[in-house]
Amino acid sequence: MPLLPGAEPFHHRGGPVGVLLCHGFTGSPQSLRPWADHLVEAGLTVSLPLLPGHGTRWQDMQVTRWEDWYAEVEREFLALRESCEQVFVLALSMGGALALRLTAVHGEAVAGLVLVNPSVRSDNPASVLLPVLRHVLPSLPGVANDIALEGSREVGYDRTPLHAAWSLSLLWKDVQARLPQVRRPVLLLHSPQDHVVSPANSELVLARISSTDVTERLCERSFHVATLDHDAAEIFGASLDFIRRLAPSLATGATRVESDDHQG
Repeated sequence: MPLLPGAEPFHHRGGPVGVLLCHGFTGSPQSLRPWADHLVEAGLTVSLPLLPGHGTRWQDMQVTRWEDWYAEVEREFLALRESCEQVFVLALSMGGALALRLTAVHGEAVAGLVLVNPSVRSDNPASVLLPVLRHVLPSLPGVANDIALEGSREVGYDRTPLHAAWSLSLLWKDVQARLPQVRRPVLLLHSPQDHVVSPANSELVLARISSTDVTERLCERSFHVATLDHDAAEIFGASLDFIRRLAPSLATGATRVESDDHQG
């Protein structure tokens, strides 16, 4: 199945500090590509994978589960660990749940965690019906493109596949139980006006993680996909400052290496 334009995974081999970027549910690498490019300019090694079932058509997600999405993220993380001195994990929305689980499992192997509007719980009371509803309805209207910036578009599905949504609810339960195991430095950025993920998600993360190095910042001018919105530049700058603080080996103005842009 051909990929949607912009949904291609992205990899760039730079310096000894690596960054893994995790996109959201029904989204694609396109939502994080400008962030990845900013980190490339700073000389970092960057991995931005395409999660299974994403980037083609929503029907392809129906046969995938959260374990598939997590396995892809973990595979890319372990590959970065092989070639980098330090690896940071940066994520948007459901990618935040995957990143939190990865950090809980791998502990000190994660140098730091940057979360943008992380999704870790259900905000819809009707979600309790998913175990049954998914066998009756294949999909519901999608959640892509919650962006305040005029003209900015997210490459994602216009439908939400309910088998996958049900699996996402299982991921949330798993991650919630693991939050106290997260002890690494965290930068959490969230939008007060988010029409997809409520502020209760970020509140839950901040309340339950065991990290002592925690910074919270608001994206006042942005909606859910803040990485493509008015606050994108602030997110990119804050995340790079966070990485530089924790990665002494990251030299300003490091030499760029040619990117390997490919479809997977």
